[in-house]
Amino acid sequence: MCIQSKGNIFMNLQWMDWLIVGALLAFLIGVAVRTHLLTRSVADFLAGNRCAGRYLLTMADGMAGLGAISIAANFEKFYESGFSGAWWEQILAPLGLILALSGFVIYRYRETRALTMAQFFEMRYSRRFRVFSGMLAFFSGVLNYGIFPAVTARFLVYFCGLPQSYEVMGFTVPGIAPVMFLLLAVALTLTLSGGQIAVMITDFFQGQMVQITILICFFVLLSRISWPELISGLQMAPEQASRINPFKQGDTKGFNPAFFVMIAVLNVYGFKAWQGSQGYNAAPKSPHEARMANILGMFRAQVLFLLSMLCPLFVFAMLHLQEFSVQADAVQSILSTIDSPQIQSQMRVPAGLSQLLPLGVMGLFVAMIISAAVSTDDTYLHSWGSIFIQDVVMPLRKKPLSQRAHMWLLRGAIVGVAAFAFFFSLFFPLNEYIYMYFQITGAIYLGGAGAVILGGLYWKRGSVEGAWAAMIIGSVVAVSGIVLRNLIWPYLLPDWKLAHPGTTWLQDLPVAFPLNGVQMSLIAAVSAALAYVVFSLLSKRPPVNMDKLLHRGAYAVEAVGHHPEGAADNPVRATDPMPVGWRQRAYRVLGINRDFTRGDRFIYLFATCFALFWFICFLVGSAIAVTSGISDESWIRWWGFKVVITIIVALIATVWFLIGGFRDLFDFVRHLKGIQRDASDDGTVRGDEHLQESD
Repeated sequence: MCIQSKGNIFMNLQWMDWLIVGALLAFLIGVAVRTHLLTRSVADFLAGNRCAGRYLLTMADGMAGLGAISIAANFEKFYESGFSGAWWEQILAPLGLILALSGFVIYRYRETRALTMAQFFEMRYSRRFRVFSGMLAFFSGVLNYGIFPAVTARFLVYFCGLPQSYEVMGFTVPGIAPVMFLLLAVALTLTLSGGQIAVMITDFFQGQMVQITILICFFVLLSRISWPELISGLQMAPEQASRINPFKQGDTKGFNPAFFVMIAVLNVYGFKAWQGSQGYNAAPKSPHEARMANILGMFRAQVLFLLSMLCPLFVFAMLHLQEFSVQADAVQSILSTIDSPQIQSQMRVPAGLSQLLPLGVMGLFVAMIISAAVSTDDTYLHSWGSIFIQDVVMPLRKKPLSQRAHMWLLRGAIVGVAAFAFFFSLFFPLNEYIYMYFQITGAIYLGGAGAVILGGLYWKRGSVEGAWAAMIIGSVVAVSGIVLRNLIWPYLLPDWKLAHPGTTWLQDLPVAFPLNGVQMSLIAAVSAALAYVVFSLLSKRPPVNMDKLLHRGAYAVEAVGHHPEGAADNPVRATDPMPVGWRQRAYRVLGINRDFTRGDRFIYLFATCFALFWFICFLVGSAIAVTSGISDESWIRWWGFKVVITIIVALIATVWFLIGGFRDLFDFVRHLKGIQRDASDDGTVRGDEHLQESD
């Protein structure tokens, strides 16, 4: 067989870099194989038997949510918006604070003890609704995930200088194909070895490595391009697309203030609704640990800020400063080989970083991107494969499966999801901002799911009829947006120039379609929420027994560290009593209950003050900018202060989570070795767990 490559293989990386990458992959596979001994039941495979502590969850779930495609999307977003985009993202600060500190959704969801969100749907609504929502979640999820392997592989191809195509027996094979195959093969090995246990443990190790790598890369980039040089480069942006002054962004493409406001609304509406990491939602050993993991994630986000925000700004400066003209020419030479303007946009930052990072650090960066890719791949493969079996296949079966057969069926579905993702990525061209594609494909499920979840967990009058109406209307509106934008709109206005003429309808994106993916997602969400409320109020079903749903009061279930929220008989911890008097009343207002130790209360209050500080700065700064204006020089000083504080917090969080994470890891393994398995705990809803009549 004759294979020829087009491009200089291994052009950007040296032997030391590839040695680092190889060592990472070997370590991950070795760890995953060892976890096979810990996976003995369906609950193990799906949710780590609900034994995970806060630091393990923070690192592993955070890593699963990072993803190489998310890194690429953030690079794309902040290259276009710069520091100004970070300013408008602070609109999300109070929302993130409230959602994390209150345990919004995740606390009550963990109390239901459901292994998947659709299992909760069956408990709360009906079996047929579970099957329908499971099918919808699966379809939306695999379609959303379908572009992940290609974006990641393309990132690595252009960053590493790998061949862009190969000639195999007279056929041209895209250069991303072997990279996708390798990454998916590694992710499959991890997932099939031990299910959620293997996913969680390997994601934890990858999360620790990524945090350290981010700090190293940041300081290396700062040594290559100084802070004054960075600012000089950013000042070369157009006047109305400022990367420094957020109030000079009239010409910023896509990622303007309105974008961040809409994202804020959608974040609240769909909080924890997306099931790409559903195994992590069920994995905490108690609802309190789930809440604390969310709070700790606020500090880990400071480390990620150094990557997602500052890396694209260093590249922007390099491409605009005269003293880096040689490197800029090299980047433009790489980008000139790409036909698609949208893919050029996605690959600009990776190509730029390949010209800035030195030997060894290049290898660490590639290892980080591979870790981000594999951690998201294994989590998504596990989630969508599990959802298809648990929420579509199993509810339709009349006879239960044995534990062994059940787990093998789950593994088969996971392999099927990987095969779909490989071929979809290979043949589907992404001619859209990554974030916009995420929003519109996710809205197929999220458009209605947000209303169904919030109503089901917090409103006893929410009904089966309301759930069906919300899910159907949300999905129909989202799909209608896709069809209108890609199929109908180009032919309604034939004189408008298409972004990619001569291609199939799936690839046609009209230049001036009036709505983007985020706007269409918001319309779908509002429509679904209204439908849920109206149809629930029209329903004649009796209110749901929320104590039974949440295992409170007479229905309480013992769990490690779990005291049911609001229970009157929670014992006061003798070694760590709650304060009395005004402090007790203040804690009650803040949502601090008897589950909180002194250390938990300190973390909670510090996180509150930290987030509120930045939000108050946002409000005051915005008011001053609107009324009297703020000079670019003042904005430069502000961003310097912001970066310094972020570095300090990032360094502390890295050491803190390293210690706490390994403590939780050892505790997790010890629990799995000693816990008594329950064969009936397989995600099946039995008759006495139904809360509303079947529809």
